[in-house]
Amino acid sequence: MRLLIFGGTTEGRVLAERAAALGAEVAVSVATPLGAEELAGLPGVRVLTGRLDQSAMESLLAGFDCCVDATHPYAKIVTAAVRTACENTNTPLRRLLRPASPAENVVRVSSCAGAAAFLAEQTGNILLATGSKELAAFSRLPPERLYARVLPTHESIAACEALGLPHRNILALQGPFTQKLNEAMLEQYRIMWLVTKDGGGPGGFGEKLAAAQNTGARLVLVERPADGGVGLEAVLSWIKEELLCR
Repeated sequence: MRLLIFGGTTEGRVLAERAAALGAEVAVSVATPLGAEELAGLPGVRVLTGRLDQSAMESLLAGFDCCVDATHPYAKIVTAAVRTACENTNTPLRRLLRPASPAENVVRVSSCAGAAAFLAEQTGNILLATGSKELAAFSRLPPERLYARVLPTHESIAACEALGLPHRNILALQGPFTQKLNEAMLEQYRIMWLVTKDGGGPGGFGEKLAAAQNTGARLVLVERPADGGVGLEAVLSWIKEELLCR
């Protein structure tokens, strides 16, 4: 059975490894070389690198029997494209989705634009941990208030520069981070507001929440888009059934 996984998450890597161990022919499609690095060394797993539009996805799916969307919970555009591509090619699909995190005493907003509108009425330094693609939503805020924690790539740093951030405010690091490291960053830069998405346990959300609470910062949570999916074990059970049928 030939399985295509659209990756980008910790669960996607685990799924690829375990599916290959079950006997599936596994390929993982990731958007960036950084994503490919995370999959390096997995036995029996082929890694495909590069961003794909829906048409390219459909062409790629022609060589596979089944598909799993294991992209990030906030990758709604990619998820929609994968779903449509699978429908158009009659490819069985499962959405692998990590569970949402419980969070109390946080400011909830529906989008990064909503976070920016809220923070425009507040004072204090802001740590943006939403990803470089979301930085433009905060262009209305004074750049000296903003600290961006982004991946250490040229693309991410260029997005920070486009926003006009001082270079001392660019924190180019790859997470997830421990609670202590989060606390150190919040204290070092006198952060009053931490803006993040709910990346779940593998994304270090719990550590960010605890760090904010311990340092007196407030957490602004960009809520997940509506999506439906199942956990890792459920997807693996489906793969086992597909293997038995082929």
